[in-house]
Amino acid sequence: MELHLETVALFSLKLAYEAEGSSPILRDDLVMGDYQRDVFELLVRRGDVEGIQVKVDECMGLALEALGGVDKPLGRELKRLIDEFESIQTIDQMNTPLIAIKDYLKTVL
Repeated sequence: MELHLETVALFSLKLAYEAEGSSPILRDDLVMGDYQRDVFELLVRRGDVEGIQVKVDECMGLALEALGGVDKPLGRELKRLIDEFESIQTIDQMNTPLIAIKDYLKTVL
């Protein structure tokens, strides 16, 4: 799950900050500091659903803005996926909506 969380963060930051013709954002870039796999691993180990949701929400806000917000079709779909992720109550429920967000961001990129 930590890999999926890190990938969602990476894709979101790429969408928000990566400009055509510039260096790509990679997992070891400074912008990924608070969203690396070991950060998510600690949150998962603690069972900190709220902490994970806060981290993902930070990235999703950037991605949503990059897609033009909820007024645009891509933004509306991402918001729907975000809402589903935010409604989960336990770590065990996270995987399916997280993978859906990851796959969506991958397609959009």
